[in-house]
Amino acid sequence: MKRQALAAWGLAAALALLTQAGAYTVQRGDTLYAIARQHGTTVEALMRLNGLHSTVITPGQQLQTAGAATAAQPVAPAQAGVYQRGYAVYYGGRRDAQTVMTAAHLTLPFGTWVQVTHTRTGRSVTVKINDRGPFNGGGRVIDLSTSAARSLGILSEGVAPVTLRILSRP
Repeated sequence: MKRQALAAWGLAAALALLTQAGAYTVQRGDTLYAIARQHGTTVEALMRLNGLHSTVITPGQQLQTAGAATAAQPVAPAQAGVYQRGYAVYYGGRRDAQTVMTAAHLTLPFGTWVQVTHTRTGRSVTVKINDRGPFNGGGRVIDLSTSAARSLGILSEGVAPVTLRILSRP
């Protein structure tokens, strides 16, 4: 009798783990990048799976992850390394002793180096994240300093489609 009760308890515990394998509760300080890395998936896959339109997450939020029931979609070879897609805008920028090529991002840690590529022209620039933003939504994923925007060739456009690749983290 004890053996059957123990087996039933073990089965119930295993089923509970299986049903929660694809769920994660956001903790304070979490970023989508860290959660994606922890669960062996990409930020884009997490956003698609959870119907997110931005990378902003809040503590206590429930996210579906690429668990047992949901496998992460592989990134095509031409897209390998793409962290995020969206639009770049420019602003005055925050000064940095190391470089004038700076940018603001909502979730990437300060000190992260990112390659920003203009998707229509193919021009790229490497920037250091040292500020937070953009805060106005609309698919905007990065605010570039004026120097970075000039190098990328978007001063006359104002807003441009870009892809972001993380080059190094602090």
